[in-house]
Amino acid sequence: MKTGPLQRVLVRPPRPEDVSSWRELGWRGEPDPAGLEAEHAALCALLEDGGAEVVRAHGQPGNLDAIYTFDPLLMTDGGALLLRPGKPQRRDEPEALLAELLQAGITVVGGLEEPALAEGGDTLWLDEETLVVGRSYRTNDFGVDALRAALPFVDVIAVDLPHLRGRGEVLHLLSLISPLDDDLAVVYLPLLPVRLVELLEQRGVELVSVPDDEFETMGPNVLALGPRIGLALEGNEQTRKRLERAGVEVLVYRGDEISRKGDGGPTCLTQPLVRGHVDSGVSRSS
Repeated sequence: MKTGPLQRVLVRPPRPEDVSSWRELGWRGEPDPAGLEAEHAALCALLEDGGAEVVRAHGQPGNLDAIYTFDPLLMTDGGALLLRPGKPQRRDEPEALLAELLQAGITVVGGLEEPALAEGGDTLWLDEETLVVGRSYRTNDFGVDALRAALPFVDVIAVDLPHLRGRGEVLHLLSLISPLDDDLAVVYLPLLPVRLVELLEQRGVELVSVPDDEFETMGPNVLALGPRIGLALEGNEQTRKRLERAGVEVLVYRGDEISRKGDGGPTCLTQPLVRGHVDSGVSRSS
C-alpha cells in the first residue's frame, strides 16, 4: 500500500464565500468561516512540519466540498487521472483543478466521461499494480469499467460497499480503511467488504479495528505521513491507543469545522502527489 513519506500534497483552502453552500451540499451544520480557515491552516502546518510541500489550489469558487481534494482525482504512476464525482454538486471539480495541476507540474493522463462516475474516496492502491475500487452510490459500474480502461496494466478489483444510510449520506471505501504501512491498516471491520478482508489477509496485512463508537467520528480516516506515522482527527482515543500499540505514531489535528461538519477527515482533505520510497528515498508519484 502506498504509505511512503509524504513529500508533496495538494490541498484546497476554504474561502468565506464557500460557506453559503453548506446546506445544499449536505453538511451537518453551518461552519464558521474563521474556524474553517484556522483549522485548515493548522492542518497545512502539520503537513509542512512533516516534510511535505503543500500545493494550495484555488479550485471551484463557492463550493465548500472542494476542500476535500482527494475525491476529484486518482494519482497514478503516470500522473493524475481526472475522475467524475457521483455527487452532482461536485461534478465540475476535476475540470476546475486541471489548469492548477498543470501549473504545478503534474501530468494529467486523462479523465472519465459520462456515464462513468467515480470518486477518489472509493479507491485504494494495494500496490503499484493493484487498485481496489468501492462500488458505491458515488462510483458506478461504468466508473469501474472506465478505470480499468484507463489503467490497462493495473488489476482493478471492485468490491461492493454497504447501503448503510443510503444515497444521501456519503460512504466511501476510505470511510472504512486507511493504510498505514505495507502490512498495516486501520479499518472498521463490520462494514469492510469480505473480498477486501480476504485480500488483506492473503497479503499479511495487520488490521487495527476501530471500535463501534468511533466509526461515526471518523476513526478509520487516518492519513499516512509515512510508514506507521498517521495524522488523525483529534478524539477517537480508543483507536489512537490501538494504533500506538501497533507501533504507529499518531499526530492529531482539530477538525470541528473542516471535518466533523462535512464528514471529511484527513485523507479527504489531502491529495498526495508524491511519496518517497522507504528503501531508497527516491521520489515517485503516488
